[in-house]
Amino acid sequence: MAERRVNVTTEVGIQARPATVFVDTAARSGAAVTIAKPGQERRDAKSILQVLTLDVRPGDAIVLASDDEAVLDRLAALVSGNGDRAGESDTVIVDTADDVD
Repeated sequence: MAERRVNVTTEVGIQARPATVFVDTAARSGAAVTIAKPGQERRDAKSILQVLTLDVRPGDAIVLASDDEAVLDRLAALVSGNGDRAGESDTVIVDTADDVD
């Protein structure tokens, strides 16, 4: 199983909407994908509840693990603020609250 240790540099960490994008990206993989803070138990990265209860804040380090290295690269790019540079231009976190009719 491949692992990526990533420092979270996004403005809000992995909270609320960013967590939804993170989980949706992980769910696209057919392989198991886990997330953990160093030294803590691994959690299912495809579960919004497990990701949110990890309480990942800006500046935190996380460990991502999966047999699908491509999804690890995409998730690492999302949390490090490098989404567009890593081919994730189709995954954008946008506040659409003002777009509701």
